[in-house]
Amino acid sequence: MQPINIATHRLLSQKIFNSDLLTPAEVVSHLGAVQAQDYTMSKWGIGLRIPQATDSQVEQAIKEGQIVRTHIMRPTWHWVAAQDLRWIMALTAPHVQQLVASMNRKLALDDQTLQKASEVMATALAGHNYLTRSELMAQIEQAGIITSDLRAAHLTAYAELNCLICNGPTRDKQITYALVDERIPATQPLSREEALGKLALKYFTSHGPATVQDFAWWSGLKITDARKAVALVQSNFINEKINDQLYYFLNSPSISTHSVHLLPAFDEFMVSYKDRTASLSPNKHQEAITGNGIFKPIIVVDGKVTGIWKKVISQKQTKVQTSFFDTHFESGLLEKALKEYIHFLEN
Repeated sequence: MQPINIATHRLLSQKIFNSDLLTPAEVVSHLGAVQAQDYTMSKWGIGLRIPQATDSQVEQAIKEGQIVRTHIMRPTWHWVAAQDLRWIMALTAPHVQQLVASMNRKLALDDQTLQKASEVMATALAGHNYLTRSELMAQIEQAGIITSDLRAAHLTAYAELNCLICNGPTRDKQITYALVDERIPATQPLSREEALGKLALKYFTSHGPATVQDFAWWSGLKITDARKAVALVQSNFINEKINDQLYYFLNSPSISTHSVHLLPAFDEFMVSYKDRTASLSPNKHQEAITGNGIFKPIIVVDGKVTGIWKKVISQKQTKVQTSFFDTHFESGLLEKALKEYIHFLEN
């Protein structure tokens, strides 16, 4: 398997091409988790994996709590399916808490302060009383806890990592917070070994071909835990050594993957691998990913990143501005991809 085969295989496993998924919850559960710090772009990341999807369809899934947005891995915002939230959080949160502990100390957020803020949030949000961040922080300020200088982000992240709160439905285009126990039905807890195996199974099914190092990067788990997780499920996958790296993947149907896709900023196709050279040439890295780790919306042709794009509003109409790295790419497939994105936004 050559590098380009890795890229086109990922189009299939990630359900970017030839998807049979029908709902946002199916997409998010298939992928395990979907990076979501860019709220609008991340909805398109879900929608492009559903034939004829619309923004309103994704928003409805959010409103109904079928998918929820929270800090769960690395740490950054992710979408996660309701039924997967608790067991993934139980697995990944301890390591994320270790990663943010030093910053909590710098912000003078000791355990007592963090716990007190969580208690205020629990009271303020009780009874499905969805609040925006500013509304929630006002409640915490009234309790005598300062929320400035990044403290607000760390206070809410602490409550998220303890599975107390998550994002609720949007209100007047503003993101709200909600109590997890009011938004998501209880689920059966998994042992740590069961959770490790289940997360690895999801990742390599939906992201393969990928390496143990890719899985450790995506999940935020320590490399020792990543190796243990892979060992638990490796019999489910084909493995093949390419350029001294061992890749795990499901065998896929032999179909043509000639295609063009407009992928959003931070899409799983790019962000979920430590090694991205199968799809992105090293000499084009800085054009698609900035020095401070911002992933731009990308144009992917047959699994290779060939340019970037952005949404523009012209004469009250939504249009897409494309910028190709080398030569301008014109085809019916590009036009089809543009129409799919506009259809998603306008419905």
